[in-house]
Amino acid sequence: MKKSSLDTYLLLPIKSFINKQTSVGILIIISAILAMIVANSPLAEIYHNIWKQELYIGYNNAVLNKTILHWINDGLMSIFFFMVGLELKKEIMSGELSSFRKALLPIFAAIGGMIFPALIFFFFNFGLDSFNGWGIPMATDIAFALGVLYLLGNKVPLSLKIFLTAIAVIDDLGAILVVAFFYTSEIMMNNLAMGGVFLMVLVFANFIGIRNPVFYAIAGIGGLWMAIMLSGVHATIAAVLAAFAIPTSKKINTPLFLRKVKMLSYKIKQKLNATSSSKNKTEDEITLLIEKFSLLTQDATPPLQRLESGLHSLVSFIILPIFAFANAGVTLDSNSFDYIFSDVAIGIILGLLIGKFFGIVLFTKLMVFFKISKLPPNVKWKHVYGIGFLAAMGFTMSLFITELAFENEVLLTQAKIGILSASVIAGLIGYIYLRFISRKIINESISAKGLKTTNLEFGRKENIIKNPA
Repeated sequence: MKKSSLDTYLLLPIKSFINKQTSVGILIIISAILAMIVANSPLAEIYHNIWKQELYIGYNNAVLNKTILHWINDGLMSIFFFMVGLELKKEIMSGELSSFRKALLPIFAAIGGMIFPALIFFFFNFGLDSFNGWGIPMATDIAFALGVLYLLGNKVPLSLKIFLTAIAVIDDLGAILVVAFFYTSEIMMNNLAMGGVFLMVLVFANFIGIRNPVFYAIAGIGGLWMAIMLSGVHATIAAVLAAFAIPTSKKINTPLFLRKVKMLSYKIKQKLNATSSSKNKTEDEITLLIEKFSLLTQDATPPLQRLESGLHSLVSFIILPIFAFANAGVTLDSNSFDYIFSDVAIGIILGLLIGKFFGIVLFTKLMVFFKISKLPPNVKWKHVYGIGFLAAMGFTMSLFITELAFENEVLLTQAKIGILSASVIAGLIGYIYLRFISRKIINESISAKGLKTTNLEFGRKENIIKNPA
């Protein structure tokens, strides 16, 4: 079928961009750069004021009154954390975290990558008002880190990408727990108990076999999320708990699905081959059979997978760019250069660049040295060093924790400058280093293969000399 100009010049390029693994990271970077440009332009005052406007939601006395910035960070980002929860559950059920031995290496690597950054920040800010920001350098931005890794294509092994994904997912879980236990204000126990009731409803629904995503959306958002928000506990916790209640089983198993697909295909062929007086009637019957195909596919796909797939574009191409644009805008002035040498910025920069690298590499080495775990297939220590740098890109999660840790505008600015600086430096170092060592590893592999071939040829010639025909 001939493509229209709209398809060729607009829709297909957009679809191609969305399907690329690097697109999310690129879009977040563009959003952050745009925020910096606007925040340092004549529109700076409008940019900062728009996020301070208040929005109300609720009924009677149960009303949530928050600024637009808080709705983005607490509301929209809850959808992001819901998807993180779905990914985490999938990894636990059937991925890298499905077996205890496989999970140990990324778990301990992530723990090391959280402990050392917090200790470095602690060292620079102990006894200061900024001490509450110790959780900021603990985070890894999974979209940024994987985006940079996917830019390298097949120059790095697939197992390395899986290893980084597992570390980043566990890192996100660690950040969520930090938010829950250390960045939660006064707790209202009655609302928290109500949230617990809704959580039990979700778990029970999963147990008795309810598979409709709409039910989980209503009970999860209208019940669990709202109750947790009103309790004072951060809403991200509700999002992750709701994700863990989503079913991973399907309505029909694969053999039954294949039999039904075969039956429907046979019926469609019969309709096509049959001579019917009413062509329109036949087409309508075929359309109904095709609709059954669609329903059958839904029944054979677990709700968790359907939700994850459905939310991916919303989170990646709308929520995360909006979050980056709303939070990354820092207005630079004559004091900004001094801010980069503040205790907050230095603690974050060194925490991310040195703490992340040292923590991930050290804990990974300890796990391998004591033979508790081993490196993933085709992954070398040089690759692990590169992962240590990429994990230092803390952008999204670090900005998120910053908004919870500080209310003082100066501390917020210092933290954001530190996060942006560290994330850019870490991304560049990680990309350049992995690109360089990947070439070196490929060249060494080619040389080794060449040497092996030469030795084989030499061996054959030696045999001919010793044993002439």
